[in-house]
Amino acid sequence: MDLELRQLRCFVAIVDTGSLTDAAAALGVSQPAVSRTLASLERELGVRLLRRSARGTSLTSAGQRAVPRVRRLLADAEDLARDTAGTGTLLRIGHAWSAIGRHTVDFQRRWAAAHPGTALKLVRVNSPTAGLAEGACDLAVVRVAPDAHRFDSTLVGLEPRLCAVAADDPWARRRSLRLAELSRRVLVVDPRTGSTTPELWPEGSRPAVEHTTDVDDWLTVIATGRCIGVTTEGTAAQYPRPGVVYRPIRDAEPAAVRLAWWRDDPHPATTAAVQLLTELYGRGRSPAARRPSPPRSPA
Repeated sequence: MDLELRQLRCFVAIVDTGSLTDAAAALGVSQPAVSRTLASLERELGVRLLRRSARGTSLTSAGQRAVPRVRRLLADAEDLARDTAGTGTLLRIGHAWSAIGRHTVDFQRRWAAAHPGTALKLVRVNSPTAGLAEGACDLAVVRVAPDAHRFDSTLVGLEPRLCAVAADDPWARRRSLRLAELSRRVLVVDPRTGSTTPELWPEGSRPAVEHTTDVDDWLTVIATGRCIGVTTEGTAAQYPRPGVVYRPIRDAEPAAVRLAWWRDDPHPATTAAVQLLTELYGRGRSPAARRPSPPRSPA
């Protein structure tokens, strides 16, 4: 496959303007050129992306699936061009579900004030390394330790574990819950990126499990009352949802929040990001607990 950026830009322009004619005006080319470029993209992909009519264009099902991925590819290409051209520095921090929880907004604002020369971009990628292995980010916030052979990581904080239940569930009126109680319910988990697995319970008393692959689907299932969820404080902070309430689990170990990076290619801003995140998570803890482990330099 030999995709070209001009083909992707053409496709997005048609989607955004609603017609080949308007896309041609936006791109500064002729309408036949837009038509040829779109046709070449569809041939390359082997699918039809758009339906044409006298009233304009509409996306096929394949086109609907392609749009968000094409936009991300174009954004990544722009980031690459900006970084390699030396016109600016960008730090991309990936996360799978809940970013940095209640510290997310504070981190972004404090970073912008302290490091105006390094733009910060948070990227949500639902993968075990939150986009690090895929090249979608430079650093990743993870709540499961990454592969130590490929990545370095350091602990920046701890988050309590919470149980998510439907708002009309009897447990929603409780102040807190215990793990043993939860084992009698059906637990919905994301097996690829979630921080909770049945191994949180002793063998022989583990809950039944259903799988999901997205935080919105996870919340939707919980809101029905059919399943419960176990997650970290970060999810509750990032995803308040009508119909779902979060309750502390008294006897569950807190989840470790780590910042990870490629061990042979750390971003120049890694140390600064580690220090700021550790400070935010460390508020109220002893000074010794606030000191981050510095990232190792590549060999």
